[in-house]
Amino acid sequence: MADAGVRRSGRRPGRSGSRDAILRAARLKFAELGYERTTVRGIAREAQVDAALVHHFFRSKEGVFAAAVHEAIRPMELMPVVLAGDPATLGERLLTAVLGLWESAERHDALLAVLRSAVSHETAAKILREFLGREILGPLAQALAEPQRALRAALLGSQLIGLVMARYIIRIEPLASASTRALVAAYAPVIQKALTGDGPIRGSFPGPLPDSFPGRITPQPGGATG
Repeated sequence: MADAGVRRSGRRPGRSGSRDAILRAARLKFAELGYERTTVRGIAREAQVDAALVHHFFRSKEGVFAAAVHEAIRPMELMPVVLAGDPATLGERLLTAVLGLWESAERHDALLAVLRSAVSHETAAKILREFLGREILGPLAQALAEPQRALRAALLGSQLIGLVMARYIIRIEPLASASTRALVAAYAPVIQKALTGDGPIRGSFPGPLPDSFPGRITPQPGGATG
């Protein structure tokens, strides 16, 4: 009879169970060590699987992080709710949805691990930046009738990231302790103005501004994204 304490190499029974265990382990390691110091072997040890299984599902550490970003935000659940309804209240719906993610006990730690990794390592930042452009800001820009829709969506992204950093990472008061309802009431008009404010946005921005963001990230077999 095999020793119950010995970790088995290869697959655990059940494809989704192994994949979920790896993602949970990755979230813990990214939060604890940051992106640079986290390794595939370390994730595998935390998940109690063979490192080959991590490569099977995600191909690389970059693939694991991209999947962790997708799982933390789940744009296929988020964006239909945000984009449905009156464009005049788009900012309110978006802010309510984003704050709802961070207030969720299930999602908070996953988002925290992603954000801390992104602000500390360029590869993680690039993965998150491309994800936000394709899955969040791109669909938002496409929903706008404004001629500067890509610029407006990018400015909106900077405002949301700044608010998240101030409230959940740096914890600046009174933002950190304000209720979600109070924060939405105070900040949603700012978000709405960034999206659909009257008149063109003035100023000189270096380099060409795209008319739209790239297409959506399509999940690939095994959990990687591309």
